Amino acid sequence: MPTGLGELIDERGLSKLRWRCRRGLLENDLFIERFFNRFETTLTQRQGKALADLMELSDNDLLDLHLGRQSLAQFGSELDRGEIREVLSMLRENP
Repeated sequence: MPTGLGELIDERGLSKLRWRCRRGLLENDLFIERFFNRFETTLTQRQGKALADLMELSDNDLLDLHLGRQSLAQFGSELDRGEIREVLSMLRENP
């Protein structure tokens, strides 16, 4: 089994991440719910950390980022990282 951040998130970690991802805007909740429905069985710890980092944004910033009205670069190098770009792309995928 792989170790480190490439390892899949366990059930407890996934539950904590889902709780952390609860948002105030329905639109964000819908995007995030679709994300979990699609990727929860393959989500790595690295991706989970990136998603948690995105959850530090305000609801409006998160929605603007998801809809492409803002870019990761506008939030600085702290968020403009490969793993965050990967998770943002996953969030934007349509089923």
